Amino acid sequence: MKILLFGRNGQVGNALGTRLAGTELIAIDREEVDLADAAATAQAVRDSGAEVVINAAAYTQVDRAEQEEALATVINADAPGVMAAACKQTGARFIHYSTDYVFDGSGTQPLGEDQPVSPLGVYGRSKLAGEQAVAASGAHALVFRTAWVYSNHGHNFLLTMLRLGADRDRLTIVNDQVGSPTWAGAIADATLAALAAWMEDTDPGQRAGTYHLTNAGQTSWWGFARAIFDGAGINVDVQPVSTADYLAGQTQAVAPRPAYSVLSNAKLQRVFGVTLPPWQDSLAACLEEGGNAH
Repeated sequence: MKILLFGRNGQVGNALGTRLAGTELIAIDREEVDLADAAATAQAVRDSGAEVVINAAAYTQVDRAEQEEALATVINADAPGVMAAACKQTGARFIHYSTDYVFDGSGTQPLGEDQPVSPLGVYGRSKLAGEQAVAASGAHALVFRTAWVYSNHGHNFLLTMLRLGADRDRLTIVNDQVGSPTWAGAIADATLAALAAWMEDTDPGQRAGTYHLTNAGQTSWWGFARAIFDGAGINVDVQPVSTADYLAGQTQAVAPRPAYSVLSNAKLQRVFGVTLPPWQDSLAACLEEGGNAH
């Protein structure tokens, strides 16, 4: 099976590339194809001869997106639509990643795929527009919404905490935003498990659609930080703070975040038989992989 992967240098792209080493994989990033160039993006899909196209590329700078809406929209909405339309032409199956930020976070129960969407900021709006563009293309596609992604690669909360924990004795972390920390390695494993099952379908449209894909369980950013320091054996006094108090101390604009964005994986388990481990287990695996385990 030939796979074309966009975004090989991102967190999920890197994890997928590692797991697909030795297969017929074409992994590209912005150096090879500028996703703002629709013609080049479509051409990359057509030229690849891939049976499966995976888009792990995204504009993920949530705060900066508030000032760069046009760029965020091109990368997160327009480019996936172009890829999906090209897949429709070639007959390739398409996998795309979206986010918990399509929800406003006003609930208190894990969110199913059919819950009303209402993004709070530019990033969430751009990702929702990407979902809609993929659906409108008519391609056979799986859209995986994930959340709170971290790894030993790139820019993320885990690496920020490990860096700060090496320099400081005391940190203040938001404790009233609740979600499911999700390791990029777990996303890659679940994606490839679902893909293997999907490729057995003679009708690829049968199980196409949107699925939630996160590690199991939930915590706050404060709880996640404490787990990181405990797992890495770093002694830091982690103080909880409300979002309101945190924002009051910020000098730069901060985009709104959903207060509660725990996603239910029930549909993924039911339709594909794929179950992701508890977030604590994946954190331990990630710290072990990065040589940071206590």
